Amino acid sequence: MSCRPIRLTIPDDCGGLRLDQALAQLLPEYSRSRLQSWIKEGLVTVEGEATDARRKVWGGEAVMVLPQPTAEELAFKAQDIPLDIVFEDAHILVIDKPAGRVVHPAAGNWDGTLLNALLHHVPQLESVPRAGIVHRLDKDTSGLLVVAKTIAAQTDLVRQLQARTVKREYRAIVWGIVHGRGKVDAAIGRDPHDRKKMAVVRHFGKPAVTHFEALETFSWHSYVRCLLETGRTHQIRVHMASIKAPLVGDPLYGPRGGVMPGVKMSASLAAAVKSFKRQALHAARLGLVHPATGEAMQWHAELPADMKALLAALRADAKHAMEAAAEPAADDWWEGEVYASEADEDWDEDEA
Repeated sequence: MSCRPIRLTIPDDCGGLRLDQALAQLLPEYSRSRLQSWIKEGLVTVEGEATDARRKVWGGEAVMVLPQPTAEELAFKAQDIPLDIVFEDAHILVIDKPAGRVVHPAAGNWDGTLLNALLHHVPQLESVPRAGIVHRLDKDTSGLLVVAKTIAAQTDLVRQLQARTVKREYRAIVWGIVHGRGKVDAAIGRDPHDRKKMAVVRHFGKPAVTHFEALETFSWHSYVRCLLETGRTHQIRVHMASIKAPLVGDPLYGPRGGVMPGVKMSASLAAAVKSFKRQALHAARLGLVHPATGEAMQWHAELPADMKALLAALRADAKHAMEAAAEPAADDWWEGEVYASEADEDWDEDEA
């Protein structure tokens, strides 16, 4: 995609300037660095020839510029990307998002996002703010999210989120033994020591509440259900890490090297845990009131294959550990006895 070419003549009062300096004065709507980039890419010609940004101009030269859109300008374009649609009608769309898919374009991910896929599937979303997206999931979190197909539906869903009536249940695999049920009520804000992270902060964070419940516990891990009252950035990841139960595979809030210090896992379990390269978090259940019909609706998304495989490894390891603990020690088994002879075996059968 390119914009229309710009043709101009260098005025005499720009005589003696470098080409990039002259263009910066003549085309103030573009930054100088952007103009320099176009010159370097051969998108600017002087008298029909590509040139260098340092070239001096003296006035009267014919210049043509071929402007190119930025990544940001290209972000809101339709792309034919498959969607796993759980529910759709004229008002809303419920998606089961795979891990690895960015929801909304941002620095480093200007295309290939859920937004790009939505614009292809529902072209009219171009007229709805943020293409109808009302809440997000992290790139490497899988599961359910709802999209509004109309402005009226979007307004209603945003109000439901603000009123905390949208029900969002997550499944997570965490480090540590989580017992029963609990709640983390701790404000979340930008980490003052690392701007790429969020953190529990007392004085300038936003209120955040996460309820959790242990579904299964293993030797070193727990499989938990998390319910959100609020929807802060990285909320479950930050809250679980704050109670010493960080998510397996979490590159930001998990242990360094991907393994908690002092943990001694079997070789098979260690391989399964170390090969899990995203936070083990899945948005499993979503409940809301339909913005047009007023009907209470709920959807469920099955665990993705990678989390199923990790749970299978944890269960297999736990079963092996229980079986090993139940076996008598080798030196207690028929201690001091000689193995039975064939005659003894016959005698046993006769007695039977």
